[in-house]
Amino acid sequence: MYDVVYIFRGILIGLMVSVPLGPMGVLIIQKTLQKGALAGFVAGMGAACADLFYATVAAFGLGFVINVIQTHELILQIIGGIFLIIVGLKIYFDNPLKQIRMKKRVTKKGLLGDFLTLFFLTVSNPVAIVVFMAVFAGASVFGDDPSYRIELFVLSGVVIGGGLWWYTLSTLVNIFRKKFRLRVLITINRVSGVLITVLGGLVILAAFEPFRSLLPAA
Repeated sequence: MYDVVYIFRGILIGLMVSVPLGPMGVLIIQKTLQKGALAGFVAGMGAACADLFYATVAAFGLGFVINVIQTHELILQIIGGIFLIIVGLKIYFDNPLKQIRMKKRVTKKGLLGDFLTLFFLTVSNPVAIVVFMAVFAGASVFGDDPSYRIELFVLSGVVIGGGLWWYTLSTLVNIFRKKFRLRVLITINRVSGVLITVLGGLVILAAFEPFRSLLPAA
């Protein structure tokens, strides 16, 4: 029964990492407005699974993976920034009317694309592993006698916490989505596209030491 405590700790960490609305949050909100709650939630789970990957690396101390990430941190961050710019421009030039005229059902292929987009964008931010290592070390998440079983409970909680937040956010956004007219959706697309494109540029700039303070939390 005491194992539930470790799951709860993991849920709190998952929420703490996911709740701040950085570039990923903006993108998930945009996907929800454009395609519905399911697409937004699935995209959010892509981000949650990327967080789980970094949390796993931090928890089990996978030295080889950490070294590879640290060695290629600059490249990963630049690639992530470029990807954000491409996504932002695509959102800006997309016409919501086409989405409305399309079939309402969301295809599995489309959902997989939403999931992978957010997964790779989140994974391209190596700073996440530093966050998890700091949290795990500073908060004594695993207790005084950590074991693989305890670590697995905490990691399960991390992905559950992230999933809870993205489900809540996509559901709430979807409720208001139904009240938006086409002109409002077009404006939201334009604003989201510009914002995500600018954030992509900041991600690239923040890869270089003088500009690191420009990057919002993801």
